[in-house]
Amino acid sequence: MQAKSENDTRALVLVVDDTPDNLLLMSELLQPHYRVKLAISGEKALQIANSTPQPQLVLLDIMMPQIDGYEVCERLKANPATRDIPVIFLTALSRQEDETRGFELGAVDYITKPISPPIVLARVATHLLLKASADFLRDQNTFLEQEVQKRTAEVQAIQDVAIHAMASLAETRDNETGGHIRRTQFYVKALATELARHPRYSAQLNEGMIDILFKSAPLHDIGKVGIPDAILLKPDRLTPAEFAIMQQHTTLGRDAIVHAEERLGMRVPFLQCAKEIAYSHQEKWDGSGYPQGLAGEAIPLSARLMALADVYDALISRRVYKTGLPHAVARGIIVNGAGHHFDPEVVEAFTACEDAFQSIAERFADHAPQ
Repeated sequence: MQAKSENDTRALVLVVDDTPDNLLLMSELLQPHYRVKLAISGEKALQIANSTPQPQLVLLDIMMPQIDGYEVCERLKANPATRDIPVIFLTALSRQEDETRGFELGAVDYITKPISPPIVLARVATHLLLKASADFLRDQNTFLEQEVQKRTAEVQAIQDVAIHAMASLAETRDNETGGHIRRTQFYVKALATELARHPRYSAQLNEGMIDILFKSAPLHDIGKVGIPDAILLKPDRLTPAEFAIMQQHTTLGRDAIVHAEERLGMRVPFLQCAKEIAYSHQEKWDGSGYPQGLAGEAIPLSARLMALADVYDALISRRVYKTGLPHAVARGIIVNGAGHHFDPEVVEAFTACEDAFQSIAERFADHAPQ
């Protein structure tokens, strides 16, 4: 039974009872205040609860053939589409254990027959008000979650653009190309993902950390902005004095990120990782690198990953002063550098994902000048 007007905005109440007289009694009691639908069986009640418009409250008899009220309630609560509809048991069963079972199944109230009309109307009004409040809060929470996700995505996009803008600025002053940023970024991600399979690194290299590494990698050479053009762009071998100045790009990069972090006034995980990468990616496993001469695991893992990615890309890339090496040759140099230039476990990760390296190199290949 439905309200006559399609524009009726009153709450919709579903009454379920296998006795027609009881349905008629409840209908006459509720219709002056609410829209009413009636179901003479549990199966029919479930059909109505899953239809549109959905009832906002169910008054449910327990003792019914085939599907009793307990099962109807249990199935309503098990279905995500109907679990938030409040159920009031309306039954002749008055034992305490019957009432307890009803509440355990998720009912919000329990009214015994013969009913008291004022009590039924008061209980129905109360639970409809509670449901309206719960729906409002749920809608507000959903809206707020969507807004948070939207704002987070916006901040993420702005952050990513800022990172790439800074990294690209460094690249414009170097003989290297913009593709180097993207390639090394994806190389680091591939290495970290592969190394995460290692029991020693699985906890450290979780999904969040790999994302931070990916985000931080483009800033590895940001310090080159502070290196004079005469040294940075020199096509010939650098003199010892010039090389000493070139080495300063690691410290300059670290300091630039430190100053940015100080201006921000808070610690940001990806900036911590970026500082490690910028400062230590030229360190070598055997301690012969710079700027600190760190060795082994004293070198941050992020920098050890970046070191291999950076060298591999330098080997395969064409420059004005050299041709790029084939992957097989670059691979041999990397493998021979295990335990000297590179962390042996990072080299193992490289050999396990070298196909990914080749795919990345092809995907972000530099275009030859016309």
